[in-house]
Amino acid sequence: MNWDHVIINGTIVTGSETYKGNVYVKDGKISAITSEVLQGEAKETTDASGLMVLPGLMDTHVHSRDGGAKEKEDFFHSTQAAAAGGLTTIFEMPNAIPAITNVDRLNEQLENLTPKAHVDFGLWGLCLGDLNRNDLEELSKAGIVAFKFFWGYAINSETYQLVYNYDPSAKDVIPPLRDGEVYKIFEQVAKTEKLLAIHAENADLMETLTQRVKDEGDYTYEGLLRARPNIAEETIVNTAIAFSKATGARLHVLHASTKEAVKKVAEAKKEGLDVTVETCPQFLFLSNEDYDKIGPKMKVYPPVKYKSDQEGLWEGVKNETISLICSDHAPHTAEQKDGALWDIPAGMCGVETLAPLMIDAASRGVITLNEVVRLLSENPAKLFGIYPQKGSMEVGTDADFTLVDMNKSHVIHEKNLHSISKVTAFDGFEIKGYPVGTIVRGRTVMKNGEIVSEPFGKFIPV
Repeated sequence: MNWDHVIINGTIVTGSETYKGNVYVKDGKISAITSEVLQGEAKETTDASGLMVLPGLMDTHVHSRDGGAKEKEDFFHSTQAAAAGGLTTIFEMPNAIPAITNVDRLNEQLENLTPKAHVDFGLWGLCLGDLNRNDLEELSKAGIVAFKFFWGYAINSETYQLVYNYDPSAKDVIPPLRDGEVYKIFEQVAKTEKLLAIHAENADLMETLTQRVKDEGDYTYEGLLRARPNIAEETIVNTAIAFSKATGARLHVLHASTKEAVKKVAEAKKEGLDVTVETCPQFLFLSNEDYDKIGPKMKVYPPVKYKSDQEGLWEGVKNETISLICSDHAPHTAEQKDGALWDIPAGMCGVETLAPLMIDAASRGVITLNEVVRLLSENPAKLFGIYPQKGSMEVGTDADFTLVDMNKSHVIHEKNLHSISKVTAFDGFEIKGYPVGTIVRGRTVMKNGEIVSEPFGKFIPV
């Protein structure tokens, strides 16, 4: 037998097992996993002695900005960053330009993104209420991974980009949808059997509280949290769970930032409802107490909250209420993030630091490496319907692997990130354990921190 790629002497780590083994790859698929040495020639051999061999890790929540904001990021650089951080698959959010609101726009983005992709990718569809409710079934059939709805936000009527500070007198703006129209979104998405994922912040409540805090002249980080409090997330999660129960829609809560959101999802799961939740490293590794040290770089929406929320989120990870960890990679330029807290945009880079931060948590004993595999590979693949093609170590599936050196120390430096914009709240963080190899369908994309392949990633229809 002639093999395309053989990975020898590694320690294979799945969501439930850890064992020594060799992996044999043919035609982009796993052909064999064995402790034996099989006969044959290999086009490429990787000696993984001392390394952990994980099923390819993924990030299901990425904003690459490709189309409309390329000064911040594009798909070429975001997928390079993903590969540099040990990821083999990403899911691209739909609020780019053009926003993915119908099949024509999906195809336009596919034509745009595919030649730039260093890793495999899926695409989200965007829900705009009555504006595109009749397009959702076709989008689902065309292979989007799931649908996203920005609950409570106004939308630019030309670009379908978010309007964060809604002014009812503004032109060219679609007002935030009322609950009746939101309910119809749940009904329509339920018919597709795809996930409906929500950005859970109560914009009406935040508008009122923001004005109150501004009237008091409190432009501190604590003031920001008073303007966007825990209850802003909790109230939307409550309503969404009720809508999910009534319509049968599969609900997914994006980037949970509060202990209350985790508690509500846990209660829904106990009731037997199809409700899941994710969180991000910024909410697991940071709290309001870090603002004085980090500053405006850590401004994200929903905002990083309190130590008790951080603890509640980690508890949700450990008791498996939280299904997956993702980055919410949302770059802005250094110039855009260099200003007064309340004036600068929310968001930061994350796709390259997602896996390293979670691997560091495993090296410190906060979680196990098997749990990292579940949270960043197996669980998301199963949740979004691409398992076992992705997220597994099964013969016949895509030969995607993340090679990890648990003894490698690393310091995150903004200047070394592969994104166009390099702003991160984790600049200067020291971590232990690091991805040293990224292999997509049997081909090495990253080796020892260097990108060694031209783009060859492909779209994964669901």
